[in-house]
Amino acid sequence: MTFPLNATVVPPDQPRTLVTIATYNEIENLPRLAEAVWEVAPRADVLVIDDNSPDGTGRWCDEQAASEPRLKCLHRAGKLGLGTATIAGMRYAIEQGYDLVLNMDADFSHHPRHIPAILAAVESCDVSIGSRYCPGGGTKDWPLARRLMSWGVNSYARCLLGLKPRDTSGAFRCYRVSLLKHLDFGAIKSRGYSFQEEVLWRLKRAGARMSETPILFADRERGQSKINKQEAVGALWVIFRLGMTNWLGV
Repeated sequence: MTFPLNATVVPPDQPRTLVTIATYNEIENLPRLAEAVWEVAPRADVLVIDDNSPDGTGRWCDEQAASEPRLKCLHRAGKLGLGTATIAGMRYAIEQGYDLVLNMDADFSHHPRHIPAILAAVESCDVSIGSRYCPGGGTKDWPLARRLMSWGVNSYARCLLGLKPRDTSGAFRCYRVSLLKHLDFGAIKSRGYSFQEEVLWRLKRAGARMSETPILFADRERGQSKINKQEAVGALWVIFRLGMTNWLGV
């Protein structure tokens, strides 16, 4: 995979921060989202990892990047999974010498207004998690069944993987790149939803310090959800297998 080399110059007293956003058909959201990110983090670079969106998301990104040095785009052949997209962003951050990499969704369910607090928290830890379930966090307009399902998945992962954060499945996080350098990306089994739990587990084993910052999670207003029920069931199996390794060493 070839990475673009144009990089924003950041003052030496400011950590170089990369915001990564995985996209598939997000042309209705991405232009507004990029501007909203720069309103609260004007020195951050934004890396879009696009899975060959037929709606022109990747094309828009390329056109804007020609005149906006803070915007970069990686093009992938198709829908290869959220986990692999996140890994691509992490690898880019390592290879391009960033200090921090902050991952978020493309649909405003992770609102950029929370970015300053998440970045501030990582000053005293290695992984700063935008959390729905720590004090002050929450979800907007979720039915009871969805809240119970999310609670169950997080409890399942925390128990099997020995994780302390309350929100193990959310993707709104900031990582210290110096710690990511110690990850064996080739060993990561997850390609979809369980990636979020697995990467926390592997970072915990590497000695990562984690903290949670409250966020309000709201469902997308534009575009279509990418939730795949079959993939969600597969994620539970991956977490179970990792749990056996965690507790039994098998």
